[in-house]
Amino acid sequence: MALYSNTVMDHFRNPRNLGALADANGIGEAGNPVCGDIMKIYLKIENGIIEDVSFETFGCGSAIASSSMATELIKGKPVEDALALTNKAVAEALDGLPAHKMHCSVLAEEAIKEALKDYYAKQGLPFPGEEPEGCTGCCETCTLHE
Repeated sequence: MALYSNTVMDHFRNPRNLGALADANGIGEAGNPVCGDIMKIYLKIENGIIEDVSFETFGCGSAIASSSMATELIKGKPVEDALALTNKAVAEALDGLPAHKMHCSVLAEEAIKEALKDYYAKQGLPFPGEEPEGCTGCCETCTLHE
């Protein structure tokens, strides 16, 4: 059996959504110091929909394929779908990754989450699941969660 699926090889050889996105309103980066892979995700979000997404990745073929597939999985989708994206979903969409390359799908998930955090911060909104800066736990009179 081949080490990499045809889907992994296709996304490595023909990456989708490659390059910087000039009008991105959310940018996130994730890296793995052990293998040296670095992923940067650019999001253009309008009215809660990911209208455009792109990536720049420095890394192995699995890292490039994971970045490419992850962008395809969230493009045109509501932000909530991107928030719910897991590395497992990325790996499954690629028809699997070797165990020693699963960290590449983790980086894709992390880079997307970082781009979403950047987007929320630029909008002045708390990132879902995290308390906003300045939260004191006084939820009955709090205006930070609005």
